[in-house]
Amino acid sequence: MADLAFLPATELATRIRERRLGCRDLLDHMLDRVDRFNSTLNAIVVLDSERARARADAADAAIARGDIWGPLHGVPMTFKESYDIEGLPTTWGLPELAGNLAERDSTVVRRMRDAGAVVFGKTNVPVLLADWQSYNPVYGTTNNPWDVTRTPGGSSGGSAAALAAGLTGLEAGSDIGASIRNPAHYCGVYGHKPTYGVVPPRGHATPGVLAPADISVVGPLARSAEDLEVALDADGGRRWPRRRMLAPGTAGGRAHRGPGLPGGGDADRSELRPG
Repeated sequence: MADLAFLPATELATRIRERRLGCRDLLDHMLDRVDRFNSTLNAIVVLDSERARARADAADAAIARGDIWGPLHGVPMTFKESYDIEGLPTTWGLPELAGNLAERDSTVVRRMRDAGAVVFGKTNVPVLLADWQSYNPVYGTTNNPWDVTRTPGGSSGGSAAALAAGLTGLEAGSDIGASIRNPAHYCGVYGHKPTYGVVPPRGHATPGVLAPADISVVGPLARSAEDLEVALDADGGRRWPRRRMLAPGTAGGRAHRGPGLPGGGDADRSELRPG
């Protein structure tokens, strides 16, 4: 089952629609991997497991009725820590914001939920998202899953590391000076910096900041180019009406090949390597 952790999100969604994979089963598989391997990587720094399990159960119930929420129905997803997710802390790595609990979802979080994603956590960043590494005094250092003595890049370093390690199905980051592109390169995953103004950044800011910074954008990281296309469509506001179950389809795109992770206790080493 380890190979599931390294499949593109679009392929996971196809298997869910075809009833070859359960939403709750997939989420629990990701959470199990987080439990076993995240302590070595420190990529995912906030978990929202119980709400995610309730959402996954609802996604399974919808599939049983023949209803599809969107193209990412049931796919587990995490977000860069700097995005507001209702009820979770948004610190940007600053200790003085450790108690800053978001009152509502950011626009991108809401749109990804509308596309069917199951949001289950947040990933690490450098202080104020201002570095090509991912350390802050709130959550500590994130390591690169290909070599834990090296950085995953930044500022979306936790995002890229979580994807490369098979801890999440899809991610959302942000970028001014390569903060999506740099960690995607360092970790061997896909990332896209959208054109300025294509994706609204509302809900991706420190308290009291209303105007977006020049050339700052929010955008997706993923394990295939097709995943980026679907995620960017959702981020940009495309709406998919909820519909009845479609005939089984196929998913394109080439899967990211993940690294074997260090650690993991008594786990079979082959389980950490896809293929």
